[in-house]
Amino acid sequence: MRILVIEDEARIQAFLARGLEAEGYTVVAAGDGRQGLDLATKARWDLVVLDLLLPGLNGLQVLRELQRAKPELPVVILSARGDVQTKLRGFALGATDYVAKPFSLDELLARIRVRLRGVGAFGDEHVLRGGNVVLDVARRQAGVGDRTADLSDREFRLLHHLLVHAGEVVSRERLLAVEVSVRRLRQKLGPDAAIETVRNAGYRLATA
Repeated sequence: MRILVIEDEARIQAFLARGLEAEGYTVVAAGDGRQGLDLATKARWDLVVLDLLLPGLNGLQVLRELQRAKPELPVVILSARGDVQTKLRGFALGATDYVAKPFSLDELLARIRVRLRGVGAFGDEHVLRGGNVVLDVARRQAGVGDRTADLSDREFRLLHHLLVHAGEVVSRERLLAVEVSVRRLRQKLGPDAAIETVRNAGYRLATA
């Protein structure tokens, strides 16, 4: 699996590269936002580790452009900015996960393994599956059984996030979604869609 690390501090960049390569990943590093965005959009990656405080383009700008070009690409933010507002901004722009510095390499590796579960496992990098739901990322279509539906941008982002976190309870605040988006997804995918409401918590895509 190929991981792109976008981090301007050479010491952290080298530390991440050694740790990830020791786990069997192929790692390429970029030292500024513009170089990182260029590499991210022009080559195939399984995951991006992204710092926020970058020269050139900052991390949130990189994330915004990446979500337009490759919304299916998992992005784990690794940043010294650990305040709730910045985290919510990152998730709103499409981040898959957020790890605050200083960080534990073991924790980061564990989070990366979770995000990479199922990537490419079905022979199609453009398809995500969770439970009985299938999402065609390239076409922005979702299916349950014989039923398929085209998704709006908000519906796509919501379902994509639920699939990446399949089996987990995802809070309304983290999704930045309202009940109407979930209701529309359920209407489009039918009663068999395994999107569950967890009382006083949020939503979960059932995996079984």
